[in-house]
Amino acid sequence: MRTSPVRRILFALALALIAVPVLFPFVWMLASSFKTQVDIIAWPPRWLFEPTVNNYRKVFAEQNFLKYFVNSSVVGITAVGFSLLLGLPAAYSIARFGQKKLSVFILVARLMPGISFLMPWYIIFSRLHLMDSYVALILSHMLIALPIVVWIMSSYFETIPVEMEESAMVDGATRQKAFRAIILPVSGPGVVTSITLSFIFSWNNFMFSQVLSMERTKTLPIAVYNFVSYAEIDWGAVMAAAVAIMAPAIVLTMIFQKYVVKGLTMGAVKG
Repeated sequence: MRTSPVRRILFALALALIAVPVLFPFVWMLASSFKTQVDIIAWPPRWLFEPTVNNYRKVFAEQNFLKYFVNSSVVGITAVGFSLLLGLPAAYSIARFGQKKLSVFILVARLMPGISFLMPWYIIFSRLHLMDSYVALILSHMLIALPIVVWIMSSYFETIPVEMEESAMVDGATRQKAFRAIILPVSGPGVVTSITLSFIFSWNNFMFSQVLSMERTKTLPIAVYNFVSYAEIDWGAVMAAAVAIMAPAIVLTMIFQKYVVKGLTMGAVKG
Protein backbone atom coordinates (compact mmCIF):
# COMPACT_ATOMS: atom_id res chain seq x y z
CA MET A 1 0.00 0.00 0.00
CA ARG A 2 1.55 3.26 -1.14
CA THR A 3 1.65 6.26 1.16
CA SER A 4 -0.10 9.36 -0.13
CA PRO A 5 1.95 12.51 -0.84
CA VAL A 6 0.10 14.40 1.89
CA ARG A 7 1.08 11.82 4.50
CA ARG A 8 4.69 11.90 3.36
CA ILE A 9 4.73 15.70 3.65
CA LEU A 10 3.15 15.60 7.11
CA PHE A 11 5.63 12.96 8.20
CA ALA A 12 8.54 15.07 6.93
CA LEU A 13 7.22 18.14 8.78
CA ALA A 14 6.78 16.17 11.99
CA LEU A 15 10.30 14.77 11.64
CA ALA A 16 11.67 18.28 11.08
CA LEU A 17 9.86 19.60 14.17
CA ILE A 18 11.55 16.91 16.23
CA ALA A 19 14.98 17.05 14.57
CA VAL A 20 15.51 20.82 14.53
CA PRO A 21 15.35 21.37 18.34
CA VAL A 22 17.58 18.32 18.87
CA LEU A 23 20.20 19.12 16.24
CA PHE A 24 20.27 22.93 16.54
CA PRO A 25 22.39 23.07 19.74
CA PHE A 26 24.95 20.70 18.21
CA VAL A 27 25.08 22.67 14.93
CA TRP A 28 25.45 25.90 16.90
CA MET A 29 28.25 24.41 18.99
CA LEU A 30 30.05 23.09 15.91
CA ALA A 31 29.79 26.46 14.14
CA SER A 32 30.92 28.36 17.25
CA SER A 33 34.01 26.18 17.52
CA PHE A 34 35.23 27.78 14.28
CA LYS A 35 34.35 31.36 15.30
CA THR A 36 36.36 34.02 17.06
CA GLN A 37 35.26 35.27 20.48
CA VAL A 38 33.87 38.42 18.85
CA ASP A 39 31.76 36.45 16.39
CA ILE A 40 30.41 34.16 19.11
CA ILE A 41 29.16 36.92 21.41
CA ALA A 42 27.97 39.18 18.59
CA TRP A 43 24.29 40.18 18.60
CA PRO A 44 22.41 39.60 16.43
CA PRO A 45 24.15 36.26 15.76
CA ARG A 46 26.53 36.17 12.80
CA TRP A 47 25.61 33.36 10.45
CA LEU A 48 28.32 34.29 7.94
CA PHE A 49 31.84 34.41 9.35
CA GLU A 50 35.44 33.61 8.49
CA PRO A 51 36.27 30.18 9.98
CA THR A 52 39.32 29.79 12.19
CA VAL A 53 41.00 26.72 13.73
CA ASN A 54 42.64 28.68 16.54
CA ASN A 55 40.16 27.26 19.04
CA TYR A 56 41.20 23.69 18.23
CA ARG A 57 44.84 24.76 18.37
CA LYS A 58 44.26 26.03 21.91
CA VAL A 59 42.55 22.79 22.90
CA PHE A 60 45.10 20.32 21.57
CA ALA A 61 48.36 22.30 21.53
CA GLU A 62 48.14 24.58 24.56
CA GLN A 63 45.99 22.58 27.00
CA ASN A 64 47.39 19.06 26.45
CA PHE A 65 43.91 17.73 25.67
CA LEU A 66 45.30 14.41 24.47
CA LYS A 67 46.32 13.59 28.05
CA TYR A 68 42.73 14.03 29.21
CA PHE A 69 41.56 11.98 26.23
CA VAL A 70 43.81 9.12 27.34
CA ASN A 71 42.54 9.41 30.93
CA SER A 72 38.90 9.21 29.81
CA SER A 73 39.69 6.27 27.54
CA VAL A 74 41.51 4.32 30.27
CA VAL A 75 38.76 4.91 32.82
CA GLY A 76 35.90 4.22 30.41
CA ILE A 77 37.36 1.08 28.80
CA THR A 78 38.49 -0.44 32.10
CA ALA A 79 35.21 0.34 33.88
CA VAL A 80 33.19 -1.19 31.05
CA GLY A 81 35.48 -4.23 30.91
CA PHE A 82 35.11 -5.02 34.62
CA SER A 83 31.38 -4.31 34.42
CA LEU A 84 31.05 -6.90 31.66
CA LEU A 85 33.12 -9.38 33.66
CA LEU A 86 30.76 -9.06 36.64
CA GLY A 87 27.55 -8.05 34.90
CA LEU A 88 27.22 -10.80 32.29
CA PRO A 89 27.18 -13.70 34.80
CA ALA A 90 24.91 -11.67 37.10
CA ALA A 91 22.47 -10.95 34.27
CA TYR A 92 22.48 -14.61 33.24
CA SER A 93 21.75 -15.67 36.81
CA ILE A 94 18.89 -13.18 37.07
CA ALA A 95 17.40 -14.34 33.76
CA ARG A 96 17.69 -18.08 34.35
CA PHE A 97 16.96 -18.32 38.08
CA GLY A 98 14.37 -15.53 38.41
CA GLN A 99 16.35 -13.42 40.87
CA LYS A 100 14.05 -10.42 40.54
CA LYS A 101 14.99 -8.94 43.92
CA LEU A 102 18.63 -8.74 42.85
CA SER A 103 17.56 -7.16 39.56
CA VAL A 104 15.51 -4.51 41.37
CA PHE A 105 18.38 -3.81 43.78
CA ILE A 106 20.82 -3.23 40.91
CA LEU A 107 18.31 -1.07 39.05
CA VAL A 108 17.71 1.05 42.17
CA ALA A 109 21.46 1.63 42.39
CA ARG A 110 21.33 2.99 38.84
CA LEU A 111 18.29 5.18 39.48
CA MET A 112 19.68 6.79 42.63
CA PRO A 113 21.29 10.19 42.02
CA GLY A 114 25.03 9.86 41.66
CA ILE A 115 25.67 12.68 44.10
CA SER A 116 24.37 10.48 46.93
CA PHE A 117 27.41 8.21 46.43
CA LEU A 118 29.97 11.01 46.31
CA MET A 119 30.48 11.53 50.05
CA PRO A 120 30.96 7.80 50.83
CA TRP A 121 33.27 7.45 47.83
CA TYR A 122 35.27 10.50 48.92
CA ILE A 123 35.67 9.27 52.50
CA ILE A 124 36.64 5.72 51.45
CA PHE A 125 39.13 6.74 48.77
CA SER A 126 40.72 9.49 50.86
CA ARG A 127 41.24 7.06 53.76
CA LEU A 128 42.78 4.52 51.36
CA HIS A 129 44.94 7.25 49.74
CA LEU A 130 43.36 6.57 46.35
CA MET A 131 42.28 10.12 45.51
CA ASP A 132 43.40 11.22 42.03
CA SER A 133 43.93 7.58 41.00
CA TYR A 134 42.56 5.48 38.18
CA VAL A 135 41.30 2.96 40.74
CA ALA A 136 38.96 5.51 42.33
CA LEU A 137 37.57 6.67 38.99
CA ILE A 138 37.19 3.15 37.57
CA LEU A 139 35.30 1.90 40.63
CA SER A 140 33.04 4.96 40.67
CA HIS A 141 32.33 4.67 36.94
CA MET A 142 31.47 1.00 37.39
CA LEU A 143 28.55 2.30 39.45
CA ILE A 144 27.29 3.69 36.15
CA ALA A 145 28.26 0.91 33.78
CA LEU A 146 27.48 -2.22 35.82
CA PRO A 147 23.71 -1.59 36.28
CA ILE A 148 23.37 -0.81 32.54
CA VAL A 149 25.04 -4.11 31.62
CA VAL A 150 22.87 -6.11 34.02
CA TRP A 151 19.66 -4.33 33.02
CA ILE A 152 20.15 -4.82 29.28
CA MET A 153 21.62 -8.31 29.36
CA SER A 154 19.16 -9.84 31.85
CA SER A 155 16.31 -8.91 29.49
CA TYR A 156 18.31 -10.14 26.51
CA PHE A 157 19.17 -13.51 28.08
CA GLU A 158 15.47 -14.10 28.76
CA THR A 159 14.82 -14.05 25.01
CA ILE A 160 17.31 -16.91 24.40
CA PRO A 161 15.63 -20.34 24.57
CA VAL A 162 16.69 -22.41 27.58
CA GLU A 163 16.80 -25.49 25.33
CA MET A 164 20.03 -24.24 23.72
CA GLU A 165 22.09 -24.57 26.88
CA GLU A 166 20.18 -27.61 28.09
CA SER A 167 21.23 -29.45 24.92
CA ALA A 168 24.87 -28.64 25.64
CA MET A 169 24.51 -29.74 29.24
CA VAL A 170 22.96 -33.06 28.14
CA ASP A 171 26.08 -33.60 26.03
CA GLY A 172 28.25 -33.20 29.13
CA ALA A 173 28.95 -29.45 29.27
CA THR A 174 28.77 -27.66 32.61
CA ARG A 175 26.46 -24.66 32.97
CA GLN A 176 29.47 -22.37 32.96
CA LYS A 177 30.78 -23.88 29.74
CA ALA A 178 27.32 -23.72 28.14
CA PHE A 179 27.16 -20.04 29.11
CA ARG A 180 30.57 -19.31 27.55
CA ALA A 181 30.24 -21.49 24.45
CA ILE A 182 26.52 -21.27 23.64
CA ILE A 183 24.89 -18.22 25.23
CA LEU A 184 27.57 -15.54 24.87
CA PRO A 185 28.22 -16.11 21.13
CA VAL A 186 24.53 -15.55 20.29
CA SER A 187 24.30 -12.53 22.59
CA GLY A 188 26.47 -10.28 20.44
CA PRO A 189 23.91 -7.48 19.83
CA GLY A 190 23.07 -7.28 23.52
CA VAL A 191 26.73 -7.19 24.55
CA VAL A 192 27.51 -4.49 21.96
CA THR A 193 24.54 -2.46 23.19
CA SER A 194 25.73 -2.75 26.79
CA ILE A 195 29.28 -1.74 25.86
CA THR A 196 28.17 1.23 23.77
CA LEU A 197 25.71 2.71 26.26
CA SER A 198 27.80 2.12 29.37
CA PHE A 199 30.94 3.55 27.72
CA ILE A 200 29.07 6.68 26.57
CA PHE A 201 27.66 7.26 30.07
CA SER A 202 31.13 6.78 31.54
CA TRP A 203 32.77 8.99 28.92
CA ASN A 204 30.36 11.87 29.61
CA ASN A 205 30.38 11.60 33.39
CA PHE A 206 31.31 14.86 35.07
CA MET A 207 30.37 14.57 38.73
CA PHE A 208 32.60 11.70 39.91
CA SER A 209 35.65 13.06 38.11
CA GLN A 210 35.05 16.54 39.49
CA VAL A 211 35.38 15.28 43.08
CA LEU A 212 37.65 12.23 42.86
CA SER A 213 40.21 13.31 40.25
CA MET A 214 42.83 16.03 40.16
CA GLU A 215 45.45 17.00 37.59
CA ARG A 216 46.93 13.52 37.08
CA THR A 217 43.66 11.71 36.27
CA LYS A 218 41.53 14.61 35.06
CA THR A 219 39.05 13.49 32.38
CA LEU A 220 37.70 15.31 29.35
CA PRO A 221 34.51 16.82 30.83
CA ILE A 222 36.57 18.33 33.67
CA ALA A 223 39.24 19.63 31.29
CA VAL A 224 36.70 22.06 29.84
CA TYR A 225 37.16 24.09 33.03
CA ASN A 226 40.63 25.03 31.79
CA PHE A 227 38.96 27.55 29.48
CA VAL A 228 36.88 29.18 32.23
CA SER A 229 38.52 31.88 34.30
CA TYR A 230 37.35 34.50 36.76
CA ALA A 231 37.64 37.29 34.20
CA GLU A 232 36.10 35.64 31.13
CA ILE A 233 35.09 32.43 29.40
CA ASP A 234 36.87 31.45 26.21
CA TRP A 235 33.70 30.31 24.44
CA GLY A 236 35.48 29.29 21.24
CA ALA A 237 37.79 26.91 23.08
CA VAL A 238 34.91 25.60 25.19
CA MET A 239 32.93 24.81 22.03
CA ALA A 240 35.94 23.17 20.39
CA ALA A 241 36.55 21.06 23.51
CA ALA A 242 32.89 20.06 23.59
CA VAL A 243 33.06 18.94 19.96
CA ALA A 244 36.20 16.93 20.71
CA ILE A 245 34.45 15.26 23.66
CA MET A 246 31.31 14.43 21.69
CA ALA A 247 33.03 13.15 18.55
CA PRO A 248 34.09 9.70 19.87
CA ALA A 249 30.63 9.05 21.35
CA ILE A 250 28.93 10.02 18.08
CA VAL A 251 31.29 7.88 16.00
CA LEU A 252 30.84 4.92 18.34
CA THR A 253 27.06 5.25 18.16
CA MET A 254 27.06 5.51 14.38
CA ILE A 255 29.28 2.44 13.99
CA PHE A 256 27.22 0.24 16.30
CA GLN A 257 23.79 1.79 15.71
CA LYS A 258 22.44 -1.32 14.02
CA TYR A 259 23.55 -3.57 16.86
CA VAL A 260 22.29 -1.17 19.54
CA VAL A 261 18.80 -1.06 17.99
CA LYS A 262 18.74 -4.83 17.59
CA GLY A 263 19.98 -5.41 21.12
CA LEU A 264 17.40 -3.09 22.69
CA THR A 265 14.47 -4.40 20.65
CA MET A 266 15.32 -8.08 21.21
CA GLY A 267 15.75 -7.45 24.90
CA ALA A 268 12.29 -5.91 25.02
CA VAL A 269 10.55 -8.98 23.60
CA LYS A 270 10.33 -12.21 25.57
CA GLY A 271 9.57 -15.66 24.23
